[in-house]
Amino acid sequence: MAGHSQFKNIMHRKGRQDAVRSKMFSKLGREITVAAKSGLPDPEMNPRLRLAVNNAKAQSMPKDNIERAIKKAAGGDSENYEEVRYEGYGPGGVAVIVEALTDNRNRTASNVRSYFTKSGGSMGETGSVGFMFDHVGEIVYPAAVGEPDAILEAAIEAGADDVISDEESHTIITAFEDIGEVSSALEASLGQARSVKAIWRPNIGAPVDEDKAQSVMRLIDNLDDDDDVQNVYANYEVDDETMAKLSAA
Repeated sequence: MAGHSQFKNIMHRKGRQDAVRSKMFSKLGREITVAAKSGLPDPEMNPRLRLAVNNAKAQSMPKDNIERAIKKAAGGDSENYEEVRYEGYGPGGVAVIVEALTDNRNRTASNVRSYFTKSGGSMGETGSVGFMFDHVGEIVYPAAVGEPDAILEAAIEAGADDVISDEESHTIITAFEDIGEVSSALEASLGQARSVKAIWRPNIGAPVDEDKAQSVMRLIDNLDDDDDVQNVYANYEVDDETMAKLSAA
């Protein structure tokens, strides 16, 4: 029975991973379509589209899917998606920013509000928590690309602002308006990045205990699972011991 149960658990996990991958490809495809509609449907002539395509490739999205998403925009038969940002407070006073691409603002706003409410938090006006974050560019490379000192030197040369290196990756931070220029310079010296995107980086942290951290992560999971939500950012701070415990759960 134990072997059977273990197999079922593996199958369940694989099913979950497949579902997560499918949802991720769907969100990447939507970003590609919106980016292609915002300018020319050529990545070389459209910086936003180039970033979207590079991110999709970094996540192993099939080439056919990428081309289909671009053609969808060029054909003019795609839905009209709006970019919307929601802000609010989650459990423990944690600030949360939610970025969405939606063809129905009422549906998306209603869903996002319900996630906040169910978690014991509340959705606020746009700008209510934005001051706790900086809108910056984030360029991520795997650790194997080079030693921290070499990556730091390449990042400074490319015009980046900061580098955070750990055992798994090098995260390079740049000004939002410099993302394209810095990522192109780094690509020339280090190769293609694992991801290049604009993010909301907390400048004020909100320390939370284990219970509150669990609630915050549940809120983030619920938001991430929504088809209209593209990205979720939060400023919670959890100590390493608690994070290890929650990750193992």
